[in-house]
Amino acid sequence: MIIGTGIDLVDIPRFERTMARTPRLRERIFAPSERPLRLPSLAARYAAKEALIKALGGSDGVHWTEIEIASEPSGRPHFVLSGSTAAVVEGRGIRTLHLTLTHDAGLAAAFVVAEGDPL
Repeated sequence: MIIGTGIDLVDIPRFERTMARTPRLRERIFAPSERPLRLPSLAARYAAKEALIKALGGSDGVHWTEIEIASEPSGRPHFVLSGSTAAVVEGRGIRTLHLTLTHDAGLAAAFVVAEGDPL
């Protein structure tokens, strides 16, 4: 059963300007493994984190650096959750998170489907 969906769109040039103005955002928003990535990839990951929060119905107990977007060998993205964020997802009965990312033409987008058994 689908528990929630979320989508987010990021303007990459605007995201790049924000990151240049506030360099510490990398540490506040991204997990250590994500920080070295190029800005378009970071923008897509930012969109994924926002889309996940939307799929969850809010950000209570969710922390940005506890949401990591990793890639399978095929390149398919997936979430790696830890800490209270993992507990929030489990507590809402979510067993599977589906994620898709894209970035092109100055935009980055992500779509999330949260699937499981609502509690």
